[in-house]
Amino acid sequence: MEITEIIEKQKQLFASGKTLNYKFRKAQLELLEKSIKEHTPQLLAAFKKDLNKCEYDAVTTEISLVYAEIKYLKRRLRGLMKPKSTTTSLLNFPAKGKILREPYGQVLIMAPWNYPFQLALCPLAGVIAGGNTTIVKPSAYTPSVSQVIADILSVFDPAYIATVLGGREQNQALLDQKFDLIFFTGSKGVGQIVEEKASKHLCPVVLELGGKSPCIVDETANLKTAVRRIVWGKFLNAGQTCIAPDYIFVQSSIYETFIQKVVETIKQFYYKDGKISDDFMYIVNQKHAERLKNLIIKEKVVFGGNLTDRLLEPTVMRDVTYDDAIMQEEIFGPIMPIIKYDEINEVINYINAHDKPLALYYFTKNKKLANLVVQMTSSGGVCINEVVMHFTEHSLPFGGVGASGMGNYHGKFSFNTFTHAKCILKKSPNIEIMLKYPPYTKTKSSFSYFYLGYKQNKNDTNPQNNAS
Repeated sequence: MEITEIIEKQKQLFASGKTLNYKFRKAQLELLEKSIKEHTPQLLAAFKKDLNKCEYDAVTTEISLVYAEIKYLKRRLRGLMKPKSTTTSLLNFPAKGKILREPYGQVLIMAPWNYPFQLALCPLAGVIAGGNTTIVKPSAYTPSVSQVIADILSVFDPAYIATVLGGREQNQALLDQKFDLIFFTGSKGVGQIVEEKASKHLCPVVLELGGKSPCIVDETANLKTAVRRIVWGKFLNAGQTCIAPDYIFVQSSIYETFIQKVVETIKQFYYKDGKISDDFMYIVNQKHAERLKNLIIKEKVVFGGNLTDRLLEPTVMRDVTYDDAIMQEEIFGPIMPIIKYDEINEVINYINAHDKPLALYYFTKNKKLANLVVQMTSSGGVCINEVVMHFTEHSLPFGGVGASGMGNYHGKFSFNTFTHAKCILKKSPNIEIMLKYPPYTKTKSSFSYFYLGYKQNKNDTNPQNNAS
């Protein structure tokens, strides 16, 4: 089916009102859940083929997160859909106010390659809960996973949920169409193109981008815990995570100890008998692997640095400066640059002089400094004494700010993202307050001043009365 035909059929289905029904939405969430379960073996094999992603990583960082999102929305769907009553002012007495969350209509989801399943189907769960129709566009860089996604979604009528496979040509064709909302996850550069295309149709966009997420470790931190969590978060998915700690600020007094413990932990996590684990993730393709290789400064490497085909070892670089190439772009790979600092203000100043990151991490026992960093910097999210895990919380909105994105999702925030808050004012047809109607007397003017809380100066003259 051609893209234009899919779009037309989805518009017709949405116009019919079929997707507005609570039972319909819940049934579709259950159908999605069932189809995922049936295709899990194929999905695990596809992850291994495309990215060398082992079963544990595939389940914990991809499949389980989608299940959790579906289950959350199923349990709370009726409450999320229920109109919320609001108070109304004396000016509208007697009246009732309500907020109704209505679906946008037709949504386009454009998913990336680094978490190709989770970052396609988590937003899809929100789209379904919100009562929309959608086209899902998986990444061309992970063809095996993308094909399984298409198989999973084949249980739906394409007039409701359709999958479009392919590369740039298909992306371009989709972006040339008019949607009611576009949800994009990917790089800043492509995100700018998406926003530009959407602006031609005045289409709202949610952009989940990335950037260089800083991590700070001060001398009060529990070093054993900090190193374990940072190493895990940095090298998860071979560093191909938009919220991975991109570079590490370490206070001078613990700098050498930190590096030593990082190397020890890498060996413990990812090596056996001096050989890297067979489960360590591959870089998505050779082009990205070569890009990462060119960021490595051999003289500053204290561990790793070797690239074999698409397997890049966990790499640690010390004495990195702000001018080094690795500090000029998001790394998106298993390279950890470590920078020495003395005072927290120099760290804050550096962060604030650059694009707002998607995440910021600070390991400390000093609550005062933790509050200072949170208040004096801007980022999509913050973790104190942790990395990455804020992404897993349904009670927290996940999203960027500035160059790291716009909009958020997860849990109830997904439902809100894929619905419009429509205000409804219901007023009695029988009781009327005449204040708003002409003629506008001095008594009405005095009352309006009182109602607005503005104290009128009786000596003031009305310029309208003096007009010639």
